[in-house]
Formats: sequence, C-alpha cells, structure tokens
Amino acid sequence: MTVGSGRLDGRIALITGASRGIGRAVAHRFADEGAHLILTARTQGALEELDDEIRNATGSRPTLVPADLTDGDGIDRMGAAVFDRFKRLDVLVGNAGLLMPLSPVAHIDPRSWDQVMAVNLTANWRLIRSFDPLLRASDAGRAIFVSSSATKGVWPYWGAYAVSKAALETLVRTYAAEIGKTRVRANLINPGPTRTAMRPIAFPGEDPATVKTPESVTGVFVDLAEAGCELNGKLVNVG
Repeated sequence: MTVGSGRLDGRIALITGASRGIGRAVAHRFADEGAHLILTARTQGALEELDDEIRNATGSRPTLVPADLTDGDGIDRMGAAVFDRFKRLDVLVGNAGLLMPLSPVAHIDPRSWDQVMAVNLTANWRLIRSFDPLLRASDAGRAIFVSSSATKGVWPYWGAYAVSKAALETLVRTYAAEIGKTRVRANLINPGPTRTAMRPIAFPGEDPATVKTPESVTGVFVDLAEAGCELNGKLVNVG
C-alpha cells in the first residue's frame, strides 16, 4: 500500500478525464496524498480498472461517475449528487480534452469544431457553473484546468484545439477575477509535451521515450490543490 505525505488528506477532489493519461496519473497522486476522489470519464470499464488500482495501492475507495461532459444537464446532475453526498467540493480538476485530426482552419469540419469546443471549453464552463457553489462551501476550494502550448497560435493546423484552449484560459482568468475575494482559487496548468494517448495524433513519428510521463507533472497539480495555495488566475507552465 502506497502512502504519500498527506498533503490532500481529507480533501474531496473531482477529476475529469480520469481514465487515462494525465487524469489517471493525477488520480493516483491525489489518492496517495490522502484525497477522496470523484473520478469521471466516458468509459465505465477504464474507470473500474483505475478504481481497482487505487484501492490496491492506497486502500481508498474512489467514487466513480461515468459521464459524457458534453451533456450539460448531466454535469448539473453530477453537481447535485456531490452536494447531496458531500455538501462541498474542495478540488475540481478540469482535465478532459479532445484533439481532432489536425486540419487547416479553412478545412475544419464543422462537427469536429463543435466537438472540440464542447469538450475543451463549454464542458469546463458547465463544470464551473455547477460546482462553484460547492467550491465556495469548502474552506479552500481549488479549481485547476489543463491548457496547452498550442494557445500561442503559431502551430499550423491546430486551429480548433488552440482556439478552445485559449478561450479556456480566458474563461478561467475571468472566473478567477470574480472569486478573488472568496476562499476559492482557480488556475491553469500547461503540462507541456507529455506522453499521453493524444500525443501520437499530433506527432505520429515521435519516440514516446523522448517525452515526459504523465506522472512527472502531477506535483504541480498537488501544489495548486493544497488549501494553502494562494495563486489565483495563473497559468503554471511545466517544463
């Protein structure tokens, strides 16, 4: 059984896109640090595998919520269920993301554009909308969202993804400005090149061994999730 330093002991943390990649690594790290996890992803089987891993490693029992984040009403129901059970949420990690096949801006399929915006931007707005009251009910609510280096707008063919993440950054900074006088803090993480299932879509010839693992970026998530973290409206870049 793995035991961390207890930096998140007793904290209730919801992680989206938890079944793989960075979300999966953050789930393991948060569990090691003592958090009670609410894990959401589209695939029930992948969540159950993660649940088994966390139980075997830490003895804790995550709450599993299979969900499609493009279903805004479903996010609202999730918020209501978390309120009914826990009355608060200490940490929200908006990690789920979607990268469609890369394409020139003028050739992006409208359906692909809508899907990327729905997952990368609108779903995170719906999460804020539904969970803001629960974050405010915490003694130190912390919201963390995952951005990307693509927001610089200098990578050809990344248009939809880049726009969605740039808009997400604006959304979170605006939210952070609105909660500045509360106990809630909201920040963004740009993990940089990371060995995830999304990476080969954009860089098919890349040697995965040359890219850092999802586990290597989890420390900054813990830093921003801690009750003592006072950063707000910041983008933290991971080298």
